[in-house]
Amino acid sequence: MAEKKDQEETIKEGEEGSSQTVTAEEELLLPRDTLLSAGVHIGTRMKTKNMEPFIYRVRPDGLFVLDIKKTDERIRIVAKFLARFEPSKIAVASARLYAQQPVKKFCETIGATPIIGRFIPGSFSNPLYPNRLEPDVLLVSDPRADSQPIKEASLIGIPVVALCSTDNDFAGIDLVIPTNNKGRKALATIYWLLARQILRERGELALNQELNVSIEEFETKITREET
Repeated sequence: MAEKKDQEETIKEGEEGSSQTVTAEEELLLPRDTLLSAGVHIGTRMKTKNMEPFIYRVRPDGLFVLDIKKTDERIRIVAKFLARFEPSKIAVASARLYAQQPVKKFCETIGATPIIGRFIPGSFSNPLYPNRLEPDVLLVSDPRADSQPIKEASLIGIPVVALCSTDNDFAGIDLVIPTNNKGRKALATIYWLLARQILRERGELALNQELNVSIEEFETKITREET
């Protein structure tokens, strides 16, 4: 029910004609309406000082709205950055349920290493742990939910990229993508878009070429038990 309400608010947000429009649709990696309908711009009713530069406005109901143009800009920057790394050395963590399918598909698409569900302490920092990982960079879905891998990334000295909503701070984070990091459709859209852009930066996709998987395949499906 909460997600349905968010979807209705998202549609309304788009119908209000937000001045987040751009002069030419092709300036964004995805059409503005696609991003709005996915709720990429929907934040929370809390904001941190760190996230203030990425907030476009606050709605009458107190919900902070992210600037989709800045989200687009950061996806381009992060894609260029991650494209420089060996794919298997990119670790992607997600403790939150709705981010797990997007992370799984993202990693399958670009060849990264997924860390889904509970992060086992010592996975990066304990040299005696038999399943220890040695990534060169970490991408997390939510700094709050994924605080343990962020701490260990700091211990081993690797950069951290994070999807951040209006209520996140940047402790331990080197590079941020401002986005709704809690909604199913938003997470699927952001991870799909980032995967496509990374492959384009690597030269594995032409600039006008699409992924062979859809955004829907990146989206976590709701089971009857969850509804």
